[in-house]
Amino acid sequence: MLTKSKIEFIEFMMKSDVLRFGKFKTKSGRLTPYFVNTGNYRTGKQIAELGKFYAELVKETCGDNFDCMFGPAYKGIPLVTTTAVFLATQYNIDKPYFFNRKEEKDHGEGGNLVGYQPQNGDNIIIIEDVITAGTAIRETVPILTKSADVNIEHMFISVNRCEIGKTLGKTAIMEVSEEFGINVHSIISVQDIYDYLKKQKGYNDILDLMEKYMTKYCILS
Repeated sequence: MLTKSKIEFIEFMMKSDVLRFGKFKTKSGRLTPYFVNTGNYRTGKQIAELGKFYAELVKETCGDNFDCMFGPAYKGIPLVTTTAVFLATQYNIDKPYFFNRKEEKDHGEGGNLVGYQPQNGDNIIIIEDVITAGTAIRETVPILTKSADVNIEHMFISVNRCEIGKTLGKTAIMEVSEEFGINVHSIISVQDIYDYLKKQKGYNDILDLMEKYMTKYCILS
């Protein structure tokens, strides 16, 4: 269902040039008529507003029932930071956060994690941008499980692309849930984007391309 909050988020992403339409290649190699690039958030106001949407979803989903939050390098770093700030300042949910380096540091404190250092028994939530084929999460989970004996119950993303993963008949998010036991929550889905564009003028060509793409690659509930 296209709620007021979802409409606000879609319009926010479009205004920020994060949700774009055209011809793009995803990390999985698919040619898509729309693309989400959270790297295009460029101002303090934008990143602050983004944190509001993520924090609202985190609070609604699990409240303060987690120990820390992780943002995978690179795009997850500002996402987890702004989410942590908004949770603390607006909801009084003050939780530690951390992220990883792409290359492990061999001097100073060493290691490849920056910020909070996970402890055995920690319940970690992951803050990420999107999941297309599940490649990034398969790289992320080993980083966390190697750091300590932790639990990863929830992952929060901007957009659920609802795309088929490696297994026919299952989306990448379904695979992640089955493989790692992680519940993935999105602010919006590709269906929300499509439904929003249908209510606007001037998107007939994009809607046609999205219909073809969604028929070929997506599993919609």
